Amino acid sequence: MGVEGRDRVKVMDIGAHALSGQLGKTIQRLRKAYNLSLSELAEQSGVAKSIISQIERNETNPTLATIWRLSQALDVSIERVLSSGDDEPFIDKTTKGDTPILMSDDGKVRLGIIGWIKTVEWLQWYDVQAEPGGVLDSDAHQRGSIECLSVIEGEFEVEVGDQVQRAKAGETLRYRCDRPHSVRCVATTPSHATMVCILKAAVMD
Repeated sequence: MGVEGRDRVKVMDIGAHALSGQLGKTIQRLRKAYNLSLSELAEQSGVAKSIISQIERNETNPTLATIWRLSQALDVSIERVLSSGDDEPFIDKTTKGDTPILMSDDGKVRLGIIGWIKTVEWLQWYDVQAEPGGVLDSDAHQRGSIECLSVIEGEFEVEVGDQVQRAKAGETLRYRCDRPHSVRCVATTPSHATMVCILKAAVMD
């Protein structure tokens, strides 16, 4: 049954509000995944900090141009930013071109963000590609957080505090990441691993 006149406008307003709410959550999750502050995202996207804050709080309906700028700054397709339907069955596919990439300071370690953006506040999942000698230095995460590095090819070394361990293909290192830590490629050939970070895990005393 079709909806006309003022009822149609009302339905459209409700739909726009729902979409805006989902958009705000998505923008916030992506921003946190990149460890970006509101000011940093504003600088990279050209969208005012106050506008981004309003979007995340579902207080405004942004224009398509604003959504496009934010999606470009967050290195994700506009289709994914606008996607919704939490309660519907789905199969979500991310192409290689749509996978956000982070690089280590030395440019030798490449992290592909392959985890679901909706779980980024408590579970983060990465594909790790490293050149020989590449080092990924990380600051401390939230207290109680645990990281798991499963080596697919090559060899990696993890250093946390005064503890150092190495793992080869088929081996996994699990370690506290709520303190500064480093992951190094110690193989003489390119290495490959998956990394899962569990945030807000049970506090370890």
